[in-house]
Amino acid sequence: MSGISSARSCARSMLKLEILFLISKNLTDMKLKHIAILLLAVVAFALTAQAQEKKEIVKTGYNFGPLPAVAFDADKGFQLGALLNIYDFGDGSTYPNPRQQWYFEASFFTKGSQLYTISYDNKFSIPGTRFSTTLTVANDKAMDFYGFNGYESYYDFDKVQAGKDGESYLYTPKYRINRLAALFKGDFIGNIWQNKFFWEAGYHLSYFDIGAINRSKINKNKEESEIFPDSEPTLYEQYREWGIISDEEADGGWNSTVRLGLLYDTRDKEGAPSRGLWAEAHMTLAPKWLGTSSPYYKYSATLRHYVPLVSRDVLTFAYRLNYQGAIGKSAPYYVLPYITTMGQSYDRDGMGGFRTIRGLMRDRVQGLDMASYNVELRWRFVSFALWNQNIALGLNLFSDGTMVTKDYDMSFQRTLADYASAEDYARSKSAYDEYISRGESADAPHITVGAGFRFIMNQNFIVCLEYGKPVGKLRKQDGNGAFYINTGYLF
Repeated sequence: MSGISSARSCARSMLKLEILFLISKNLTDMKLKHIAILLLAVVAFALTAQAQEKKEIVKTGYNFGPLPAVAFDADKGFQLGALLNIYDFGDGSTYPNPRQQWYFEASFFTKGSQLYTISYDNKFSIPGTRFSTTLTVANDKAMDFYGFNGYESYYDFDKVQAGKDGESYLYTPKYRINRLAALFKGDFIGNIWQNKFFWEAGYHLSYFDIGAINRSKINKNKEESEIFPDSEPTLYEQYREWGIISDEEADGGWNSTVRLGLLYDTRDKEGAPSRGLWAEAHMTLAPKWLGTSSPYYKYSATLRHYVPLVSRDVLTFAYRLNYQGAIGKSAPYYVLPYITTMGQSYDRDGMGGFRTIRGLMRDRVQGLDMASYNVELRWRFVSFALWNQNIALGLNLFSDGTMVTKDYDMSFQRTLADYASAEDYARSKSAYDEYISRGESADAPHITVGAGFRFIMNQNFIVCLEYGKPVGKLRKQDGNGAFYINTGYLF
């Protein structure tokens, strides 16, 4: 009888969808996006109640989550790659949290950029201690570089747009650098109190090799009218000429650090939490004697909170607040984009991009101290079992924001002795003055809004499609927005 009932229920659902489709064909005066929203809402109300009554399958053993990576960037070319998540749930006693997990990613761009990542996380091999390690190598032939201190660094949106519209040469290489970044880390997390309060300790080693773009590769396969000319300096080249980026740090260097921290974690689950707190405070110590090329010290604090509005993961309000800063008045410019993390996550560029401020250009905001927020409403509108897997589909609305609270020194550092002639010095100083005059006197909040879709399998493998767009009177300084295909939740 249960099989007949399920068949009838399925038939009724299909009939509803067919009727909705026929109706939508006649609603020519409605926008497509409004119809899509209506369809999603009706399907959700029809299926959610039934789906939530089903008991979730407790997963055991190994589970695999592969995903191809295909994209295009005018400066990098076509991207071809893949990623793979592997989860070990053992006998199922820890589900939905895995005993251990692996992450592999490899991507290639037709103009030479490459990305490789291997990550491993284990909570049970060392009694009472979690161990996480990651190795990432990113050889980026067209890495974003928009300067320091947010809106104080002017982004020439009009010239970029003119290049995209075919009215001039492509201007995006103005804001690109050539960067090889190799990062390794090993983190340990141990229990202090009731598996809620933990200590954190880790060693992080990275190497950066940075230079100006290779113009022949950047201009490869472009029409003659699109080619970025040799006569136009990139922003990185100008920062070097003006001394904003010092000669000692310009080419990159070694970054050898010890990280220490405290963690408070009451989440109900790690992959897609719906209740609890997740708070961290970190210190990053990078002294000269540890092998760091340019010593520095940083601190950070992060609060994440998950509030269930409708039980059983149906509707969750989540937010993240972060503040990080440098102790003292300096830090090497090549570490500024990285947000301090420990544990399962690993260092990625920010502020700007999928893991930090969605819809903001990658690395748009860099400074000695930065504050940020992420606010999100997550709606899991249907959950069901398929091929012995727990499947859920979700939507989310979000707003992200950030700003620099302590500036990186952007003063003109050169003297007449650094130039071949007084005319060269005057020309360089004039170009600097013009650039600074076009920027704002101080940074202001960079705000984005957007929405996304999630495919969730076994509470851990999560495929994400999201779109974010800057808002506010200075929004053009932050780009046109961005669409992302990635994995996981932002936090």
